Amino acid sequence: MPEAPILQTVDLTKSFGMVRAADAINVAIGAGELVGIVGANGSGKTTFLNIITGYLRPDRGRVLFLGEDRTGLPPRVVTKLGIARSFQIPQLYTSLTVLESLLLSLAAEAGQGTGFWQPLYRREWTEEGLATLERFGLRSYAHRPVSELPEGGRKLLDIALSFALRPKLLLMDEPTSGVSIEDKFQVMDTLMKIVEETRLTTIFVEHDMEVVQRYGRRVLAFNDGKVIADGTPQAVLADPEVRKAVLGRV
Repeated sequence: MPEAPILQTVDLTKSFGMVRAADAINVAIGAGELVGIVGANGSGKTTFLNIITGYLRPDRGRVLFLGEDRTGLPPRVVTKLGIARSFQIPQLYTSLTVLESLLLSLAAEAGQGTGFWQPLYRREWTEEGLATLERFGLRSYAHRPVSELPEGGRKLLDIALSFALRPKLLLMDEPTSGVSIEDKFQVMDTLMKIVEETRLTTIFVEHDMEVVQRYGRRVLAFNDGKVIADGTPQAVLADPEVRKAVLGRV
């Protein structure tokens, strides 16, 4: 009997006035899959992520995670269940050190409050935080303010904070957005090595087709709130409808 998907959406639909941002989306993601999502601005990519993570409630349809209906649960609950997300613009406290940022995520994962600062410096959390920073190539910045990180480093830290929550599903929104051409592949090489080593089920939204072609294993193409193609990067990016809607080519 085939294993149930880790994530499944059933007829997921969401409208904003006359605009159908999600139009009966039916997607199943298996455990350990690495899935890229492409689409022009306004195609429904971020709406899809927002519904999965509880930031939006669908007008119709269901979100199933680990076989259970999780539709419309608030973001904090969704995170606790095992879905972590990084954003296109990193959500970071720039006045904290890089390590302190990791300690806050580890405290949140453990269900600890953050009203008292010093208790965050527990030996086991510090060791885990430093090990995570090492894995993401950020160990040398551990005791420096987040504000001193280059843009690629901020992206990596934002995703490291999600990783520290020990998710079963990781969602990354534009992991190379704002990163220099010289650094984008280094960022993605680091991320993909971690994803493969941990076999973490991962979905990433990306505008850069070069990144999608190089790192995607499976690609979903969105247009007008619908999934118009689903397959390998080569097959999806060669699809005439995708070339017209996403790439602006015939």
